Amino acid sequence: MSHLLETTSLLMILLICCSAYLLGSVSTAILVCRSLGYPDPRSKGSHNPGTTNVFRLAGKTAATLTLIGDIAKGVIPVFIGLLLEIKHLYLGLIGLCVFLGHLYPLFFRLKGGKGVATALGVIHVLSWQTGLCLDVAWLLLLMVFRYSSLAAVISWSTAPFILFYFAPESVGPITLLSALLIYRHKTNIKNLINGTEKKMGASKSSI
Repeated sequence: MSHLLETTSLLMILLICCSAYLLGSVSTAILVCRSLGYPDPRSKGSHNPGTTNVFRLAGKTAATLTLIGDIAKGVIPVFIGLLLEIKHLYLGLIGLCVFLGHLYPLFFRLKGGKGVATALGVIHVLSWQTGLCLDVAWLLLLMVFRYSSLAAVISWSTAPFILFYFAPESVGPITLLSALLIYRHKTNIKNLINGTEKKMGASKSSI
């Protein structure tokens, strides 16, 4: 009987992980730009379907909608898992799946964003304390250096260490998430080194 219950639980977790990936594959930036009559963010600016590029292409309203949608994608599946009292290790895996969906969306030829907002949605449900620390770190770094990409890379490089204190069971999946997030910023990192990265407010990529 216990073996049957364990199998059922694993199947439920697998189903939630698959659903999370599909939810992550819904590109908020592309849908918002299409609905408001703006060009596909993958074809303009930094070519990244994320909040920063949408802000430069379409302004504050479109960027705000994109940000809210991307954060919600990270929140919803992990919160459902939390309500179902799924262990934090599996909650981390669910969060990783929705993040992978955002990076490599099934519905948009695997061409997604860099995942900062979706990752924030995930981490705030897993550990609001860790999420708050990352929010503060990102905001301070952005205010000082005015590089969204630099703020994201530095703040998320600390995420596994902070999470280890508050929710150690989730550290494995979130370490992989953080590594992928930083990797997706490889072009921004090269631009920062070369001095060609655009500062926030410079004109109309990181999140």
